[in-house]
Amino acid sequence: MNGESTPAAEPGSRRVRVTAPGTGAAPFPVSRELDEQSEVGELIIGSLIRSQLRLALVVGGGFLLILLSVPVLLAFLPVIAELSVFGVPAPWILLGVGVYPLVIGCGLLYVLSAQRNENRYRDLVDGR
Repeated sequence: MNGESTPAAEPGSRRVRVTAPGTGAAPFPVSRELDEQSEVGELIIGSLIRSQLRLALVVGGGFLLILLSVPVLLAFLPVIAELSVFGVPAPWILLGVGVYPLVIGCGLLYVLSAQRNENRYRDLVDGR
């Protein structure tokens, strides 16, 4: 200290705080990815299509498996094939009447599961 004095702050001047620029990136909404048809958007849409295809194959395969099990059942239990109700053979009744609840059940299962898949997709796009 050579007798020099440090410059004094002028009366009335204010101190300024300098900070680093914001490092947090603004959220990039999924809907924007879809609108811009980016790789992420294509991946999300592809995921929905694959889940719907998988659901259709599982429900359709289960329906066919149950439907094809009727002839196998009749082959292993010929007693059922010999039964008749009001003159109508039991296999005809089984295939004619028993199939409709199966079709309705598989249809309901598919619709409810497909709606659940689409709701998950919608929640992802809306950012909920």
